[in-house]
Amino acid sequence: MATQSTHRPARPGWPEVLAGAATYLAAFGLVFLLLPLVQDEAVSGVVGLFVSGAMGLVAFAVAYLIRVRDLAAFGVRRAKARHLWLGAGFGVAAYLLGMVAALLYMVTTHDTQNIQTSYQAAAQGGFVFLVLSLIAGSLITPLGEEIFFRGVVANTLLSRLTPWLAVPASAAVFALAHGINPVLPVAFVVGVLAALLFHWSGSVWPGVILHGVNNTLALLAPLVIATFLE
Repeated sequence: MATQSTHRPARPGWPEVLAGAATYLAAFGLVFLLLPLVQDEAVSGVVGLFVSGAMGLVAFAVAYLIRVRDLAAFGVRRAKARHLWLGAGFGVAAYLLGMVAALLYMVTTHDTQNIQTSYQAAAQGGFVFLVLSLIAGSLITPLGEEIFFRGVVANTLLSRLTPWLAVPASAAVFALAHGINPVLPVAFVVGVLAALLFHWSGSVWPGVILHGVNNTLALLAPLVIATFLE
């Protein structure tokens, strides 16, 4: 009598990574050309936050349609409560470590450009803009970026390399997707912690929470500081 084995869906592989990456790069190119046409900086910030999440979602959709077509295989599955709480704590840690990493980057490279002025303008543009910024930056962007960069990229690397190699490698890909600027080390920190959570939990949701908490703090902290300085 044959025993029934527990079926674990196959993980995504290089076809999913390459197809998703090509889609992401194409979307990035369109955004690079079209977003500057938005003249109002606050509007540009809100649109940019929504688009950054949308690019990840579209890239994931293409990767999903390649062959696996099982959401659980990409980490879209229920996570344990302790991993979700850990994601929240890691989000605070990511924000603090990211500030230190960005400062070190700027000191060593003398690159002090602020590429997030439009995001900051959106958060400071009044109540409606702040709400839209939080929806886009704390919900849409974390969902889109986590489901692609962790659910596809980190997932594939973790299935082929040791975690000691896969975690920093996937974080490096995520960081480079944000460009060579002071955001790069911040994205690397987020990428390392989110990939670790994915490795431990097998789910993208702890990383989504981590990413959302980090982005929320990044949007709100300047407002709180400015209020106290007034």
